[in-house]
Order: sequence, then C-alpha cells, then structure tokens
Amino acid sequence: MTVVEDKEQDSAPRRRDRGDRQSPARATFTALTAWLSRPLADFHLVLALTGLLTSIGIVMVLSASSVASVDPDTGSGVYALFKKHLIFVLTGSVVFWVALRMPLKRTRALSSMAVLVCLVMLALVLTPLGSAGGGAQRWFVVGGFSVQPVEFTKVAFALWGAHVLVTKYHVLHQWRHLMVPVVPVALLMFALVMAQPNLSGTITLGVVLMSLLWFAGAPKRLFAVILAGGIAGAVVLALTASYRMSRVMSFLSPGSDTSGAAYQATQAKYALADGGLFGKGLGQGPSKWSYLPNVQNDFIFAVIGEELGFIGCIVVIGLFVGLAIVGLRIAMRNLDPWIRITAGTLTVFTVSQAGINIGYVVGLLPVTGVTLPLISAGGTSIWVTMFLMGLLANAARHEPESVAALRSQGPGKFGRLLRLPAPEVYRPPARRRGSGRPAPRGDRPSARGARSAQAPERRRSTPARRGSSVRRGT
Repeated sequence: MTVVEDKEQDSAPRRRDRGDRQSPARATFTALTAWLSRPLADFHLVLALTGLLTSIGIVMVLSASSVASVDPDTGSGVYALFKKHLIFVLTGSVVFWVALRMPLKRTRALSSMAVLVCLVMLALVLTPLGSAGGGAQRWFVVGGFSVQPVEFTKVAFALWGAHVLVTKYHVLHQWRHLMVPVVPVALLMFALVMAQPNLSGTITLGVVLMSLLWFAGAPKRLFAVILAGGIAGAVVLALTASYRMSRVMSFLSPGSDTSGAAYQATQAKYALADGGLFGKGLGQGPSKWSYLPNVQNDFIFAVIGEELGFIGCIVVIGLFVGLAIVGLRIAMRNLDPWIRITAGTLTVFTVSQAGINIGYVVGLLPVTGVTLPLISAGGTSIWVTMFLMGLLANAARHEPESVAALRSQGPGKFGRLLRLPAPEVYRPPARRRGSGRPAPRGDRPSARGARSAQAPERRRSTPARRGSSVRRGT
C-alpha cells in the first residue's frame, strides 16, 4: 500500500465526522424550519409578537410619560398617563380575547353593520358631540377617555371591503363591479376624515384600500391611477392648509426652521443620536423633559433610540418585520378567501403604520402623527390594534394544518386556557354557472399532515381541487 493510500484512508473518517456534524447556524436554521412547519406555529408567533410589542410599549410609556404626567394644577403624579395606558392595555387584552374567540363567519357577517356605524360616528364627530383640540375635531370624550372613530373605521372597512370583493369575485373583471361600492365608500370616508381634519387617518385608510384591491387581484394599472390621484390630492391638501405646507417645507429643508415647524423632527434626531449603540438606559433619556413634545405618543420611537440605543431600535423593527412575515404566512396558508384577504390587508395596514411612524421619526418622511402600534400611548389605537391582532391569531387557527390538529388532538394549552372553540373546516362554495368570468380553480389541498386528520370532514364535503385563488367567492 502506498503512502498516498494510507493518508486517504486516515483522512476518510475525519471527513465523515466533519460531514456528520452540522454547524450551529445550520442546525439552528433546520430546527427553526421544522418548528415553523408545525401546526399552530403562526398562532403562537402572533401571541408572542403581540405580547413582546405590548410589553415594550408598557415599559416605554412609563419612561416617556413620567414628566408629562405631572400637573400641579390637577395634582396628578408621575404615573397618571401610565395608569391610563395600562387600563387601555388591560381592556385591550379583553378585546384581543373576544376577537380570538369570535367565529370568523360572524365577524364577516357583522362587517356591513360595522361600516355603517363607523360612517355615522365619523359624521357625528364633526357635530358639537365631538371634542376639538389642537386645531382638529376628531374625538369623542367619554368619562375622561378620548375615542377616535377613524381608528375603528380602518378595521371595519378592511373587513367589509374583503367581504364585498370576495362576494363579487365572478364579476371583478368588470371595472364598475371592482370599484363599486368599495371605492365610493372609501372616498366618503376620506372626505369625512379630512373634514376633521386628519391627514394621517386619511393616509392609513388609503393603505387599507390599496391593500384590499391588491390582495383581491385588481389590475396593476388601477394602482397607478390611484397612486397618481393620491399624490395629486396630497399636493392640493398641502397647498390649501398653511400648517401642512409648513410640515412639507420643514421636511424638504429641516435646517431652515429648527425652532418652528421642524422642531419635533429635529429633537427626535437629537434623541436618536444621543442614544448611540446601547442607549442611556431606561428612564435616563433627557428628551422627555419638554425637549420633545408629545413624546409618549407619536415620537416614542425616539425615546426607544435614546434610552435603548440602536440595538433597541433594531429589536423593535425586527419585531414588526416578523409580524409582517407571520401575517402574510397566515394569508397564504389559509383556504378561505375572505380570511386570506383580511389577514393580508390587516398585516399590511399595521406594519405600514409602524413604517410611517418610524420613517418620520428618523427623518425619512414628513411628520404625519401616526402612532406606533402597540407601543405608543393612545387608547383607541391600543384597542383597535389588539382587536386586529386577535383576528390574525384567529385566522392562524383556521389554517388547514391547525384545523386538523385542533380537531384531532384537542384545543391544546392555550385553547383550554382561553376557552377557544374548535375552528370550522373551510368548504369551498359550489361552482356558479352563467358568470361572465371563468370559475376559479379550487383551493389548494391541505398539507400531508392535515389530510389524514381531515379525511372524515372531506368525505362529507366536496374534495378540494388543485390550485389556489385569493378571490374565491363565498
């Protein structure tokens, strides 16, 4: 035997050992992929993300509102605003549970009434029943708590819009059916919200409209028309109001008026810069001492950067990115087209609201007054965000794999703790005849693990056909 053959034989076991051992990163990725493929993984992720973002919000509101809470005239102490925020979080947790437990079919059935009620509230807030402040009239004040009807309108419009678009799937190739009644109702909402005036609410409502049409599969040229119309409308609105024009000009030239219209944006950048990599520590940021107005609401991300540093900002951004991924996974993995459109729309709406808030705090967008979901202080925003997170968690329980697991293995720990009912199996509607549009292909079949568990259900119903369609009529 030659020396070369001896060396090859000696090195063969070492090569096999190195091949058998995975690197820690690869092993972690494999374990994460295996965990994400399990039933109810998205449900648990929604619960975890909601809990983490809400916990961060509680801590940061306590830190940011301590100085603003002190009022010698009323005798309020450093915990006044924090206690109010905590009450909203606790009641919001009840709202989350209600949205998680309510059957999605019932939620869909109530969406039309919810939109009608929201339209009435948007009209009533402009009457003497509404409360004015800061040059706008957009609140109802009940028992010392303020409520913004536009926040409820966003979710109601998303639920109702998805219901209308799914119901009219077979005629959506005709422009009048695609646009009516969703777009006219949206324009009416825009007009009522701008009459308050509330530009940030109008922008987020526009995001909901665009998301609905996108997930319903509207032609791309329609989005170009809507985007052009939105830009033209924003220019007109900016030119017709002096305070909006000053915001735009301060964004284009932030150094020209640092003590006026650009004051908040400038102070926010100073707070972020002072935080550095690891921040000054919780409660140690000086911006709350009247250097940055409204710090516990619209500019709380600046306090995060100041007290928790760049690392804290990356963690918050990473949580919202994770929420975007999980929400879109829920939309893709569901069979019910209404759940798919609703989950996708609510996910885009929540994450885009966070993106707008973070964007104007860091100076990438003009200041619009959009709150940071689950983190900023604000009662109505907390309630609404908790409700839509509950809807997302509910939608995650309706994924085919989750339905099969819950029906075959029981409700699980969280299901027993929260007393959650078993989700219903989705059954696609019968094919319609005589429609001007070809009937969509059947919804994609369940995953391999769910097929055996759902076999009795499928024997009693029409088996799902191959393919996938978001805009399936129901």
